[in-house]
Amino acid sequence: MSQYRELPPLIPEELIEKASGFSTANICDGMNKLGLLAGHCMDKTIKPVSDKMRVIGTACTVDTKDGDNFPLHLAIYSCKPGYVIVVGGKAYEERAYMGDLMGGAADAIGISGIVVDGYVRDKDGLDRIGMPVFSRGFKPASPVKKGPGGLNVPVLCGAVEVQPGDLIMGDYDGVVAVPRDRIEEVLAAAAEKVAYEGNRVDAIEEYRRCSRTGEPLPDLTPGWVKEMMEKKEEI
Repeated sequence: MSQYRELPPLIPEELIEKASGFSTANICDGMNKLGLLAGHCMDKTIKPVSDKMRVIGTACTVDTKDGDNFPLHLAIYSCKPGYVIVVGGKAYEERAYMGDLMGGAADAIGISGIVVDGYVRDKDGLDRIGMPVFSRGFKPASPVKKGPGGLNVPVLCGAVEVQPGDLIMGDYDGVVAVPRDRIEEVLAAAAEKVAYEGNRVDAIEEYRRCSRTGEPLPDLTPGWVKEMMEKKEEI
């Protein structure tokens, strides 16, 4: 039986803008700090059509299987700008779920991107369109159209359970889904990690400078490494 539900509310623009300042790696660091990383970083094989593609937005989910793209058509033509369509395609390998015609329509509508747990086709065309498309790879075989499938229901995409309305981010490293009710704290934790990394970059550059000038070399060992070494010595 089909399950076609309404689009979830868009994530507030101020949160999207704030999240846009981070990479997926930064977001994963933030979730890891909060103990949330497990189950929210998609399978490593789900990658963008081209490395320059980056996506961020509110999840509109599609439940389908066996190369059936009828539910994806419904999602595209009922979607709005600001959403990322997340296709729970069960990692089906025998047929592509979409190509450049569907990608072109989605781009014209203003959809932020599409993430497919399965395969797509028309790589060159999708690359020219430029709208972010992520998938497990490419397969020229045509999709089928059967239905019913489901829209805006919980789906499994890349071994991650995605709820309609979650924050979806994707770049050259992969795709991550942030639970909607944890977005603000994940962004705060990500900002802390970015600040730490900035300090480490400064420390590394200072070490290089001292090495070039012949000055005494500063200790480059991170504090957390020293703490772990001391604990091991105590055992």
